[in-house]
Amino acid sequence: VQLQAFGGGSVQAGDSLSLSCAASGVIIGLYNMGWFRQAPGKERQLVAGINWRSTSLYYADSVKGRFTISRDNGRNTVYLQMNSLKPEDTAVYLCAAARLSVGLTTTPSSYDYWGQGTLVTVSS
Repeated sequence: VQLQAFGGGSVQAGDSLSLSCAASGVIIGLYNMGWFRQAPGKERQLVAGINWRSTSLYYADSVKGRFTISRDNGRNTVYLQMNSLKPEDTAVYLCAAARLSVGLTTTPSSYDYWGQGTLVTVSS
């Protein structure tokens, strides 16, 4: 099983980035998916989550109105569109998959599979 995240980079505050998470060895349509981020010295935080049917979404308060999560089960890919980026958004962003039985959860330990992460750096 592999989740591979793409799209990180270094941008200026106010810019946008689009992240993708491509899955292999697992059918993401059978999982709820999340994008987490982890900044140095901080805990891993769920910033956006989406259930398997895209009928339920979660956003952390800090990204509401700026980030949009979506998925294409046919392409086995999850996306995170990040607009109006702020320096405090700087972190490694990781995608993760959780079994449907655990629901759309913010708890990292509830996720079964993790990608390797992609670094997003936002400068002021």
